[in-house]
Amino acid sequence: MNAIIWPEGYVPGYTENYVSNEVIVAGLSAADIWPLLSVPSRWPAYYANSANVRFYDGKGPELAEGDRFYFETFGFPVEAQCNEYVPPVAGQPGRVAWHGWAGEEGADDRLDVHHAWLVEDLDGGRVRILTQETQKGKPAAALAATKPNPMINGHQDWLDGLVSAARRN
Repeated sequence: MNAIIWPEGYVPGYTENYVSNEVIVAGLSAADIWPLLSVPSRWPAYYANSANVRFYDGKGPELAEGDRFYFETFGFPVEAQCNEYVPPVAGQPGRVAWHGWAGEEGADDRLDVHHAWLVEDLDGGRVRILTQETQKGKPAAALAATKPNPMINGHQDWLDGLVSAARRN
């Protein structure tokens, strides 16, 4: 199975917080999942913890490498820039990732994240969906210390909603 590609400064183990969630399900393919994940305006329909998605500079509705966008999640207004976008094709997983941030640079409430997704077809008519996120800053350290972990639970809700939405389509 494939792995997330981490940019410098966001490698797990060297940031204040890291979470990883994964599902493997039968009866769906990467082609079923990708349209729901690659179009941020679709997220709120199946993931209640995302809202108010918008793109900048006339971009969207589908993500593309370099695109700037905004959404709200976990109580944070997130500015984001897509820094990896590779749609799935036969024999190659889909990859999408963004750098997200909230707060002013250098401020105590500044949060920086790298949120990455990998969607790959497996044998036997199965699909694997992996989402991982690293976070930097004081808010990230606070999230890492919170039990139960809101990031793990929230991202699991995102995965579960994504699978349910794909099954409905």
